[in-house]
Amino acid sequence: MAFDVARIRGLFPALGDGWIHFDGAAGMLVPEQVASAVSTAMRAPVSGPGGAFPASQRAESIVTAARRAVADLVGADPAAVVLGPSAPVMLRRLVDALAERWTIGDEVVVSRLDEEANLAPWQRAAKRVGAVVRWGEIDIETCELPAWQYENLVSARTKAVAVTLASGSVGTRPDVPTVIEFAKRVGALVVADATYAAPFVPLDLQELGADVMVVSAQAWGGPSVGALVFRDPELLERIPSVSLDPAARGAARLELGPHAYPLLAGVVASIDYLAGLDDAASGSRRERLVTSLGSAKSYHAGLLAQLSTELRSLRHVMVIGDAMRRIPALAFAVQGKKAPEVAEFLASQGLCAFADDGSAGVFASLGVGEVGGAVRIGLAHYSNVFEINQLVRVLEELR
Repeated sequence: MAFDVARIRGLFPALGDGWIHFDGAAGMLVPEQVASAVSTAMRAPVSGPGGAFPASQRAESIVTAARRAVADLVGADPAAVVLGPSAPVMLRRLVDALAERWTIGDEVVVSRLDEEANLAPWQRAAKRVGAVVRWGEIDIETCELPAWQYENLVSARTKAVAVTLASGSVGTRPDVPTVIEFAKRVGALVVADATYAAPFVPLDLQELGADVMVVSAQAWGGPSVGALVFRDPELLERIPSVSLDPAARGAARLELGPHAYPLLAGVVASIDYLAGLDDAASGSRRERLVTSLGSAKSYHAGLLAQLSTELRSLRHVMVIGDAMRRIPALAFAVQGKKAPEVAEFLASQGLCAFADDGSAGVFASLGVGEVGGAVRIGLAHYSNVFEINQLVRVLEELR
C-alpha cells in the first residue's frame, strides 16, 4: 500500500491558504479534479433527461455515472442509489416516507452518538405520528456505544433503527453489525449513516447488512450532494414515494425535481479521487476504492494514535473518550479554558478547529458543558505529522 500524503496534499489548491485544517469533520477541502469536473460540466450544454439530443443525453449520462460511482464506493447496485442535495435532506425524505406507515405506539431507535442532523428527522416524524423514540446510550468514559443494549431496545413495535457508522465528534466506530443483528430479529429497517466513515473506511453495504446507507460527498471533498443507498433495489418500490411524478419508479421515487448535474459530475470526480488515494491501487474502481481506503485507514490510525498520545501527555488537556475503533477525529477540553476561547487561540496561530459548548448532541450526553465545552479535531487525507506537532506546540502555550 502506498498512501503518499505529500502527493495527496498537492491535489488540494486550497491548502495554499497557509492554514492548518483540523476542520475535516465539517467536510474536507476540495481536490482540484473535483473543482475542474464541476466547472467543465457547467460550461457544457446540459438539458433535462429524456430527449434525443446531446444535451439531454449528457444529463442522463451524468446521473448514471454518479449512481455507478456511489454504488462502487459502498458496494451496491447503481439502481439502488438515490441522489439529492445533501445527506440531511435525503435522510429527511426517507424518514418522512417511512413515517407514512407508522402508527401511534410504534417505535424507532436512535443513538446519543449520532449528530443532531441525523436525529431531528426521526424525532420530528415520531412526534408527528405519535411514535416512541428509544435511545442507545453512550458510555461516558470511553464514548463507546455498547451494542448489547440494543437487545432490549428493540421490540415487536420497532419500525426502524438508525445508527451511525462513525461519530464525527468523538471518532467512535460502534459495533454496527451486532446492532443490525438485534434489529433484524424483530424485522426492523436499519438505516446506517456513513457520512463520517466513508472518507476513511472501506464500505460494503451487502456485507454490513443495513437496509439503507446514507453518504455525503462533501465529507470527502466532493460537492454538497447526499445519497441514500439501498441494499435491495426492490425496497424502493415498497416505500411511499415523495416524488412529484406519480409515475416515478425506483430511485426517482425519493428524488425531487431536476438534478444539479454539474455537482453530480463532481461526485464522480470525488469518488475517482478516493480510488486514487493509494497510487499503487489497481483493478476496477471498486477494487481501487477498497485498496485506497484501506491504506487511508492505516495511515490515519497511526496519525490519530500519535495525536491522542501527545495530547494525553499534556496535563492540562483532557481527551474525551477512548473508543477502541475510531475514525481520525477526537475532541478535547483544556483545563480552565472554555472551548470557544481555545478555538479562537488556535485560529490566532493559524489552526482551524471547531468549538462545541456542550449544550446539545453528543457532548451534552457526555456532560462536556460542565468543563467548558470541547474542541473538535477532524483529520483529513491531507493531514500530516507536522500539523499534529504544530497543534501540540500551540496547546502547550495554553498552560
